[in-house]
Amino acid sequence: MIALEFPPINEILRWKDLVPGFNKISIIAILAAVIAIGLFLAATRQDHNSAPKGSRNLAEAIVEFIENGVVMQTMGRDGLGWTPFLLSLFLFIYLCNVPGIIPFFQMPATARMAIPMFLALLVWVVYNGTGIKHQGFFGYFKSTLFPPGVPKALYILVTPIEFISAIIVRPFSLAVRLFANMLAGHILLVTFALLSEALFQAKDKVLIPVGILPFFMLIFLTSFEVLVAFLQAYIFTILTAVYIGGAAHPEH
Repeated sequence: MIALEFPPINEILRWKDLVPGFNKISIIAILAAVIAIGLFLAATRQDHNSAPKGSRNLAEAIVEFIENGVVMQTMGRDGLGWTPFLLSLFLFIYLCNVPGIIPFFQMPATARMAIPMFLALLVWVVYNGTGIKHQGFFGYFKSTLFPPGVPKALYILVTPIEFISAIIVRPFSLAVRLFANMLAGHILLVTFALLSEALFQAKDKVLIPVGILPFFMLIFLTSFEVLVAFLQAYIFTILTAVYIGGAAHPEH
C-alpha cells in the first residue's frame, strides 16, 4: 500500500498568518511590487549616455515588449500613453505568478481570488472611466449598450447582453481566468510532488522505480508553469489594453 495522504485544500493554499491578515500571499504581493519598482529604479540610475546593460537592458526589453506586443497591437500609437499602466500590471502579475515554482514559496499569489479580483476591478474602473472621459457619460453607455448598426428591433435582446458582457462579465472573467489557471497549476504540482514522494518512500521496493514517472511529470509541469505564468500575465494585460482601447475609440 502507498501512504499517500493529500493535505486539506486550505493547507496548500495558505500559510498560517504571521500576524492577523498577513500571510504568504501578502509577502509575495509585496515582494512583487518591491522587485518591479527596484528593477526600474536601478535602471534609471545607470548612465543614459552609455550602452544599456544589466537592469537597464532588462527594463528596456520589458518596456519594448509591452509597447510592441501589447499597446501597438491593440491600441496603436495613440495608446502609448498607457504603457506605464500596462507595464506595471504585466510585471506585477508575472511576479505574483512565478513564486508557484520557487522553493519555499511554492505558491502563486494569484491562486487566491483576492489579488485577481482586485486587479480586475481596477481594470473595470479604468476602462469605464476612460470611456466616460472620451465619450461623456451618456455617450459611453449609449455606444456600449446600443451598438451602432444593429436593427432597433434587436436592441431588446442586444442591450441586456451587452450590459452583462461589458459591465459584469468582463471583470469577472478576467479575475477567474487568472485565478483558475494559476490555482489548477498549483494543485497539479502539489499532487505529483506528493505522489512522487509516496512512491519513492514506499515499503514495497518494486514501487520505487515507478516513482520516476510522476517525478518526470512534476519536472515537466514545473517547466510548463513557467510558460503559464508568463502567458496569464500577458493575456490579462492585452485584454486590459483591448478594453481600454475599445472604450476610448469605440469606432475601432
